[in-house]
Amino acid sequence: MSEQSVIHDIGYQRYTGVRLGRGYAARSLFEHGLRVAFGLGRSAKAKIFPWIVIGLVTLLAVIVVAIKAQSGEMVLTYQDYPTAVSTLAMVFLAVVAPELVSRDLRNQTLPLYFSRPVGRADYALAKLGALVAAVWLLLAGPQTLMFLGSAFTAADASGVGAEARGMLGGWVVSTAYALIFSSVSVLIASVASRRAFAAGAIVVVFMVSSGVAGLLIALGGDGPMAQLAPMLSPFLLPEGLRSWLYGTSFDVGAYGPLYGLVTLLLVAGCTSLLVLRYRKVSL
Repeated sequence: MSEQSVIHDIGYQRYTGVRLGRGYAARSLFEHGLRVAFGLGRSAKAKIFPWIVIGLVTLLAVIVVAIKAQSGEMVLTYQDYPTAVSTLAMVFLAVVAPELVSRDLRNQTLPLYFSRPVGRADYALAKLGALVAAVWLLLAGPQTLMFLGSAFTAADASGVGAEARGMLGGWVVSTAYALIFSSVSVLIASVASRRAFAAGAIVVVFMVSSGVAGLLIALGGDGPMAQLAPMLSPFLLPEGLRSWLYGTSFDVGAYGPLYGLVTLLLVAGCTSLLVLRYRKVSL
């Protein structure tokens, strides 16, 4: 009995288009992470929480602008704004950071990413970059709204210039908050594959470290211990950095440059550990 083979033409063709490479893959991963942070391109349920937070921080900016228009007084400065909404930013991170990295660990989709030109370090940095950008937009967007509202009520060009300088200072503070909060949060989230555990761990780290720092500040009085204690908490570290850069009622004494150094070391250390985490993760 003879056997016959049949060849079926299924229309397979080799890809002949442009191979966009590693940089494009990393940028796409960053853009996707930024969209995930705000629930864009996802279900209505995924949009609820981030847009509630966006609504709250925007509402605060609108209230500040309305009071400025009525009374001429800025009840909340551009640099004070990130501090005022820092708790909301922390809660936002507790939800978004696990969404960006824990889901991939739990669903074991990392081999799909790493089978493409994107490398493990690219993946880690793209996720961190997306989170930093999301938090910065969360803080800087309402600051821009405050500027636009205040600029219209300014008496002259010098008033507009003063508002612009204030907004730029607020953006600097927002950058510090975004870098510190995001680097710590995404590192914690990268360790846990369950989003609930990762979210809880982020809140615990921020709250417990703040409690310890607050206790040391209370015990230290006006001494060096009270001036150095905020460096123990990622929640208070940006405020100490702001005090050094712009001068606030937050007492850091002569340790301002040390706050800058600790900020750089914290962000660089968390970033390095994040990259190392994904180099060591098993597939």
